[in-house]
Amino acid sequence: MTPQEVYRKACYLGKRIPEFEPTISKDAQFSYFYAHYIIEGRWELGESAISKNAKYSFWYAKNVIKGKWKLGEPAISKNARYSYWYATDVIKGKLPDFMHNQMILENNEYTKEYVELIK
Repeated sequence: MTPQEVYRKACYLGKRIPEFEPTISKDAQFSYFYAHYIIEGRWELGESAISKNAKYSFWYAKNVIKGKWKLGEPAISKNARYSYWYATDVIKGKLPDFMHNQMILENNEYTKEYVELIK
């Protein structure tokens, strides 16, 4: 089964499928969906895949961890939009130094909004 098929089956059943969790844990998108919608909480097995993807790292921090998530910060820092959203929606302030420095170097529309946020 593919990660998507495992996720769909879990949705259909309305519960976890432990024997297929190693399969789904290899995919960032479906690991996030599985944690958020099926487990409704943190899922350490899927965190490695999620942490490599800026989009799903942001959503995992915001909706599952509900706070700062160091493991996902390196991926998030590579995307100005998700870095800005991480600052506004998760941290609610200044990014950690390495993310802050990366955001400032980006010099785009999100950088300007971020600078206004931390003033």
